[in-house]
Amino acid sequence: MWFLLVLLCSQGIAFLAGFTAPSTLNSDKSQNRKKTRNPECFMNVSEIIRYHGYPSEEYQVTTKDGYILGVFRIPAGRNSENTGQKPVVFLQHAFLGDATHWISNLPNNSLGFLLADAGYDVWMGNSRGNTWSLKHKTLNPSQKEFWQFSFDEMGKYDIPAELYFVMNKTGQKDVYYVGHSEGTTIGFIAFSTYPDLAKQLVLGCKGAMHQIGFLKGPMTQLCTSLDKFCGHVLCYIAGGNIKNLNTSRIDTYVGHSPAGTSVQNIIHWHQLIYADQFQAYDYGSKENMKKYNQSTPPAYKIEKISIPTAVWSGGRDTFADPEDIARLLPRITNLIYHEHFPTWGHLDFIWGLDATEKMYQKIIELITKYL
Repeated sequence: MWFLLVLLCSQGIAFLAGFTAPSTLNSDKSQNRKKTRNPECFMNVSEIIRYHGYPSEEYQVTTKDGYILGVFRIPAGRNSENTGQKPVVFLQHAFLGDATHWISNLPNNSLGFLLADAGYDVWMGNSRGNTWSLKHKTLNPSQKEFWQFSFDEMGKYDIPAELYFVMNKTGQKDVYYVGHSEGTTIGFIAFSTYPDLAKQLVLGCKGAMHQIGFLKGPMTQLCTSLDKFCGHVLCYIAGGNIKNLNTSRIDTYVGHSPAGTSVQNIIHWHQLIYADQFQAYDYGSKENMKKYNQSTPPAYKIEKISIPTAVWSGGRDTFADPEDIARLLPRITNLIYHEHFPTWGHLDFIWGLDATEKMYQKIIELITKYL
């Protein structure tokens, strides 16, 4: 977890001085030794699903431009039979995330498990370049050509490929789409680019850094022993309050994040900080002419999306702050629901202790309403 490692090095003294007195550190040594890592730290997505007693399936989906994406499915709840068609929900993770974000907490506090228990056929996507999507028909990750993509391609290729695969596999004409952060962004791109795809979706809602193998063990062990410290680091980065995180699960979060992306994707996000509109990747005027037939990147037409859309936002969200949300909401043509949580940061939407009560139950209620 590179961003955590950097902060541990640069901010460690300040955090420790602020949170733990030397005498407390000494008295806690014996207690810290007794802590053990959660077993999910070293499991893959399917193993985590099965560990909690749910059926699991995994597939590989190939995009039009050759990327092979890992897609995971929870076809039924723990106490229900996997028979007959069920309404389909597709979950898409955030920037530097992966499918584990939806199942990192215990079943009563993870949206993926809650939806499965509520009778939904749950699918979880993975964007190109993350831990579970590092394959291509002709390229490999050692080639720079493999990494020439940003969230523009994720929206135009990944999401359509995954959703059409899910619809073909399940025989369902409608899919409920749930996105967190970048997962929302690429959903907007997909649905504004492909109107026919948008007709299949009835609900949308909010919300080059790969793990180093030999660091996974030390980092998860560190965040097992110093769980509150690591929790404070996460909140420092993403906003929110550590009191709303289950610190006993921090090692599981760290064990699977960051899941990686391309440098170009990072640059694209950086470009949007200075752009005055939500637009495609800027290659420079000369290359833009070749790719877009115009000197500037085209803007995404969010207003063209007519599907019912629900949005949740957080007042302390570092990455999707209230100003951004204020600019987005008027552009959503069919906004059926919006709720703002003043104390929530970026991670509360997937890992918050009160997420089930405040948001997940409402998501299930809205999906049921639109069945």
